[in-house]
Amino acid sequence: MDVDSDAEAPSWFRTALAQRPEHRDATVDDGKVHLRCWGAEAEPGVVLVHGGSAHSGWWDHIAPLLAQHRRVVAVDLSGHGDSAARDAYDITLWAREVVAAAEAGGIDGPFHVVGHSMGGWVTAQTGAAFGDRLTGLTIVDSPLNDQPPEDRQARPVRVYPDRETILGRFRTLPPQDVLLPYIRRHIAEESVREVDGGWTWKFDPTLKVPHTPLRGILPRIDRPTSYIRTEHGLVPPEMAREIRSLLRPGSVLVDLPDAGHHPMLDRPLSLVTALRTILAAEDA
Repeated sequence: MDVDSDAEAPSWFRTALAQRPEHRDATVDDGKVHLRCWGAEAEPGVVLVHGGSAHSGWWDHIAPLLAQHRRVVAVDLSGHGDSAARDAYDITLWAREVVAAAEAGGIDGPFHVVGHSMGGWVTAQTGAAFGDRLTGLTIVDSPLNDQPPEDRQARPVRVYPDRETILGRFRTLPPQDVLLPYIRRHIAEESVREVDGGWTWKFDPTLKVPHTPLRGILPRIDRPTSYIRTEHGLVPPEMAREIRSLLRPGSVLVDLPDAGHHPMLDRPLSLVTALRTILAAEDA
């Protein structure tokens, strides 16, 4: 079922998906890094970074709502989406992929980077290592845990017999009770690829997320930083207070009400409002 014809999908969602991204590739350490782009190249730049086992398509309905006066690039980190798999992964490599995606995506000059969950760790590392390339950064519900929120054991490739079967198996990691069905369907459709014998997920099943706790990265960031905490996510109030203490003075902590850890799946317009406000304040 094509989500564009799904009667459950509201008009804003159908309009956003109608603004189809331009697909490009970059190369980092001999590996392909795939990206999606929206908006005019001459506009200020924003790079969106997905969480673990996710991909750039998680932003398909968010990016167009940010792109009216911006060049928006969503990256597939290596081991995810349509980017290459690697023998090993590390957070500094992924940060370099973020910078390379901005360049390949036509962003001319410093840019703002937004990262969700594990992607928030990557975003923080980008701010710590490449702060001179950024105007600012936003981290979305990334906890201070020593283990990444999407931590899982490597597993063999699993092949499902048909497309509908694998789409029905789509789950978030960590699990979330509320998923808007039209968004879930679209993201699931973008998460699979056909292989010999059936269908499988796009992410590298052998991927082990590097353990680089956010707590050690945040104090090294000297760029304007915003942190979005979701009410039903992975960051309790006491952890949010610690995060605020680790951020540079003047940083902003936003509480997103009634949102789960994956706000693009249950409260997308609230997330867009928060990001638009953060970006407008940065412009000012």
